[in-house]
Amino acid sequence: MSDRFELHMFAEAGDLIRSMAPDGIGDVRIHARKWGLKVWTGPSSPIKEHYEGQFIRRKHLSDDGNGEGMALEIGFHSEHKDEAKNQEVLDALNKKSKIWRKELGKEPESGVFLGKASWRRISEVWLDAEMDDPELAFEVASRLVDYLTILEPIRLDR
Repeated sequence: MSDRFELHMFAEAGDLIRSMAPDGIGDVRIHARKWGLKVWTGPSSPIKEHYEGQFIRRKHLSDDGNGEGMALEIGFHSEHKDEAKNQEVLDALNKKSKIWRKELGKEPESGVFLGKASWRRISEVWLDAEMDDPELAFEVASRLVDYLTILEPIRLDR
């Protein structure tokens, strides 16, 4: 994976998210960087509760035997400094899990963030993502829009 490709892929995914985000979700903010893409609604500065598509090291995955290489994680993160606040956010979303599971399916895992125990997530990991697939930006954008569309109204209503 070249650095140039990664930034291009996430920047392209960001452009796609802007065009695919549903009306009424609020101002969609996007920050693409070398290893990922952060998406949130509301203020211009990133907030602690947001959506991400990012490369992660496989060593953070308990069910991945080899621990080498990279995977792609897609989903929602709660990254407050206070672990209890992150758990509160996750608990509120999990109270509506029947709603979001119906739409997002079985793939998302709800729990501790991959790589930082005080953060929380509802996300899925793509172990076999073809990092040089020209359709990957669309797939990332489409799945992040799914999360944004389903979880954001629940998050804001808590």
